[in-house]
Amino acid sequence: MLPPIVTTIADVRAAVDAARAAQKPIAFVPTMGALHEGHAALVRAAREFVVVSIFVNPTQFGPKEDFAKYPRTIEADQKLCGEAGASLIFAPGVEEMYPTNSVTFADVAKLGDHLCGAARPGHFRGVCTVVLKLFNIVRPDVAHFGAKDYQQARIIAQMVRDLNVPVEVRVEPTVREADGLALSSRNRYLSTDERTVAPRIYQMLQATRTRAGAGEIDAARLESALAADLATIPGARVDYARVVDAETLQPLARLDRPAVAAVAVFLGTTRLIDNLVLA
Repeated sequence: MLPPIVTTIADVRAAVDAARAAQKPIAFVPTMGALHEGHAALVRAAREFVVVSIFVNPTQFGPKEDFAKYPRTIEADQKLCGEAGASLIFAPGVEEMYPTNSVTFADVAKLGDHLCGAARPGHFRGVCTVVLKLFNIVRPDVAHFGAKDYQQARIIAQMVRDLNVPVEVRVEPTVREADGLALSSRNRYLSTDERTVAPRIYQMLQATRTRAGAGEIDAARLESALAADLATIPGARVDYARVVDAETLQPLARLDRPAVAAVAVFLGTTRLIDNLVLA
């Protein structure tokens, strides 16, 4: 059964209010569309009344990132949502989310300044702003995010904690292809040759975890080895390869606390990100 699509704040609030009146917990999965099995897994992890937002958010695109070319596949997205068990799709237009003269933004200092934020200044301010707006509109009990976007999930969790937003943030495991490539809407842009070598990104992360498990605790050496491994992938250009504190996302000297290896790699013009918890 295809879930209905609503496009206005008033309509999504009315639907959520009706579900809450029926004693149904409200779950929320925010997306930009172009959905894949990773998104479906988030929907399936949710329970009761599940709202999926589909909104290509202009405020998280940089000046060199083509907002207009981001794939819009609403019919396919609606079908996937229905098969996964979504109850409602909220697909507002830009004018609905950002009325004329909107001047307020949300931001999380430090957490968004490096890793993906270093190459995409302002990106996480846009993410925080739209997610906070969506939380205020949908008012869910729980929201589901994917671990592939580790930095984003940490930033959202921090924002929720700092601003006392009454939403439980749950981070679901990364969904991967059989060969290990993390599912992403960007994978569709890979050429045949690029798709063939893309799984090596995850293999290099696994090698980093193996090194850490074997006793290497120097973060700089782990980063250096990871970057060198990634550079052996044909056609790859490494944006970053870092080992950071799993909570603060700050650089580490030693693996003396929970850590995550996070990478961003260009294959051709396609930027892929992935990560793996080390300890």
